[in-house]
Amino acid sequence: MKTLYYLSVLFLITACSDNKQILKENKFVNLFYDKAFEFRDNAKTDSAFLYFYKAKDVFLQAGDQFGAAKCFTNLAIIQETKGDYFGSQETATFANKYFNPEDSLQFQYLSINYNSLGIATSKLRNDLKAIEFYQKALNFTNNIQDRIIYQNNLGNCYTRIKNYTKAIEILNNTIKLSDKEDIHFSRTLTNLALAKWLQNPKYNPIPEFRKALKIRLEGKDDWGLNSSYAHIADFYIKSKPDSAIYYANKMLAAAKKIKSADDQAEALQKLIILDPQNYTSHFIRYQFLNDSIQTARNKAKNQFALIRYETEKNKADFLKAKAQSAERQNKIIIRNIALIAAFITIVGFYIYLHKRQKRLQQEKLLEVKNTELKYSKKVHDRVANRIYQIISFIENTLHPDKNSILFALENVYETSRDISYENPDVNEKQNYREQLFNMLDSYSSQDVVKVLIVGNKEEIWQNTNLLQKTEVYLVLQELMTNMKKHSNASIVSIRFQRDDTAINIAYTDNGVGIKDFSPKNGMKNMENRINAINGRIIFDTQTNNLLKINISIPV
Repeated sequence: MKTLYYLSVLFLITACSDNKQILKENKFVNLFYDKAFEFRDNAKTDSAFLYFYKAKDVFLQAGDQFGAAKCFTNLAIIQETKGDYFGSQETATFANKYFNPEDSLQFQYLSINYNSLGIATSKLRNDLKAIEFYQKALNFTNNIQDRIIYQNNLGNCYTRIKNYTKAIEILNNTIKLSDKEDIHFSRTLTNLALAKWLQNPKYNPIPEFRKALKIRLEGKDDWGLNSSYAHIADFYIKSKPDSAIYYANKMLAAAKKIKSADDQAEALQKLIILDPQNYTSHFIRYQFLNDSIQTARNKAKNQFALIRYETEKNKADFLKAKAQSAERQNKIIIRNIALIAAFITIVGFYIYLHKRQKRLQQEKLLEVKNTELKYSKKVHDRVANRIYQIISFIENTLHPDKNSILFALENVYETSRDISYENPDVNEKQNYREQLFNMLDSYSSQDVVKVLIVGNKEEIWQNTNLLQKTEVYLVLQELMTNMKKHSNASIVSIRFQRDDTAINIAYTDNGVGIKDFSPKNGMKNMENRINAINGRIIFDTQTNNLLKINISIPV
């Protein structure tokens, strides 16, 4: 009966060897996985176990769960063949966690793993659970040879739990799948005859046993011969003890040939009962063999545990060394980053100082230019316009008073001196309305230009500051100068009006209009001054021969 297990294991190992080629085609070459198969094929199971264990880590790190599952399956098979049944169960269970039961490409390996679980579980005398695993193995395979093996295992489980009817049913279906001349047929025939005999002690299974034995002899199926000799010996124990002894000795010889310690122990157990004359020698041999089996199994368990421990320890040491190396590398990177940052900071600070120095130089140049522009503007507004005002006064007066002209020129002189001291054009101590009126009226002459000033009253300028008054004064002075120089106007009207929020000044003359001349600098200058006090100036560009300008100053 045990022969079936070893044949199943051989089938599983052969089937799993195909995984290596599939893996190379579909994923990547895992050198540990390839090496494991080399050791397994050379019967170096300890080394094979070590490399399958290493290979599964490589697969897991690469994210190949299918590859890892196949490694676990091979590990479980090795543990079962060495008698580590609990370890085999645990490893095969791990394999199932990595298989994908929805992927049809993995069905073959799933069935192999469930069959391996069934074998290990059955060896632990838990046939009810083993039946579940064999049924799952059958659910994942459509291969005829696989089904024959799994159904034989399943049938034997039902035989051991004495459900002979179910066992016979399964084995009858199985024998129909087998070629009548191959080892699968002989195996199924033996198991079926055994189930029938155990169900009915009057049933004679010898014809089927001998038929199966003949096929195995012709096929040189040493594992199968071991099984046939065991069953025939069991049948003859009561009816023909001599024949039973004969076949028990044949079983012992076959078990020695296939190096099956378990089957040798079973054969010796039969001989201890059947051959009392050689009881002592058989018993001593059995006891020694049984002790050897237990020692070998314990050694295998410890060895597999040691391999796992050493592998995990080496992996942990490697990861620790890797982490320390990464930490050192990080420190080097941080140091280099700090050096680079310091270098960049120094370079950046140098560039900043250089740019700052350059900017300060540019600001100084700009300040000089602005100062020049400022004084140029003041000269234009305060000196040039005043001089033109004097010229206009002389032109418009038939007999200008010399003292008046000298006084006006002296005033221009004082004004030019005051420019450097930032003295304003408007004297805050004098009445602003009068200063403004006198400036505007100075452009008037009876024969050439008549200037009409409306609304310039004291209350108009209440709550206005010196800056506002000065800018309005200079803007109106610029307007009057431009009028005198360019417009050829004969009438100029300047109307002042105040509401709750602003002082509104409406300038109008009947000259050529703004389209025929374009004192752009003067206009820009006036706009800048009005904008400086948050005011608004509007030039009427639509009317010819009539210039209209509206100024609004907030109060």
